[in-house]
Amino acid sequence: VNGDKKGEVKMTLRLRKNSKEGGDVTMGYGRVGKHRKHPGGRGNAGGMHHLRINMKKFQPGYFGKKGIRHFHLKRNQYFCHSVNLDKLWTLVSEQTFAKAKESTTKEGDKAKAVLSD
Repeated sequence: VNGDKKGEVKMTLRLRKNSKEGGDVTMGYGRVGKHRKHPGGRGNAGGMHHLRINMKKFQPGYFGKKGIRHFHLKRNQYFCHSVNLDKLWTLVSEQTFAKAKESTTKEGDKAKAVLSD
């Protein structure tokens, strides 16, 4: 009941399954399908073969390549700066900002909203 370390609770020997199976040759694992160390293979072995259903079900997309190939991919061509919307009007000259603020279009409303914050 009490363990060696503080706060550790140990199971009593008489309640363990192993002690009940002690006289049995196979310890409850059966004679035909014996209790072997790695019956399905170690780790991810058999993912393409005997464990395929499990892999398809729980880890779809684990195998293979997806999408269109792009030969000689140059990342610089796809680079795009990100700008916070609250800082957007700081990129425009003050004359353009004043003109937008006076106008009655959607841009003018956005400029007024920036000023009100």
